[in-house]
Amino acid sequence: MAGEPEAKDASAASAEAELGPWVHDPHVLAWATEHLPELRRSVSEQRTLRWSLGAGFLVGLVAHVSGFLLKTSTTTEPLELLADLLYTLGWALWTGVVVTVFFQIAPQAKARQIKQAGDALEVALREKGQRGAQSDVKSSSG
Repeated sequence: MAGEPEAKDASAASAEAELGPWVHDPHVLAWATEHLPELRRSVSEQRTLRWSLGAGFLVGLVAHVSGFLLKTSTTTEPLELLADLLYTLGWALWTGVVVTVFFQIAPQAKARQIKQAGDALEVALREKGQRGAQSDVKSSSG
């Protein structure tokens, strides 16, 4: 039991070392308290991931098309090499995003939908069981 306060002090010290001394600033705490629900929603909706995938797709598509256009219009060797590299980089970027969406993002979204449906079903069954138990109590007492 004597080790618990030391453990709490160690975890607080490691949190401060990780987050910095600004966590004790009242202005920062007020801002964090005000914006915490929005931050949590942003993380749970994976907004950053979607933005980065969208940006990667667009940059890849632009690079792919630019490389193709440059490749078809140049005949000198250094520019042809640059065009080929740009074309290949763009193709790799946008196809990588497409593969990521089909093999990671879509299955995760489907798993979340199934989990939410299961949770809703559990709540409905629990409420039905409670209503059934209440009606049994009322009918036995009446």
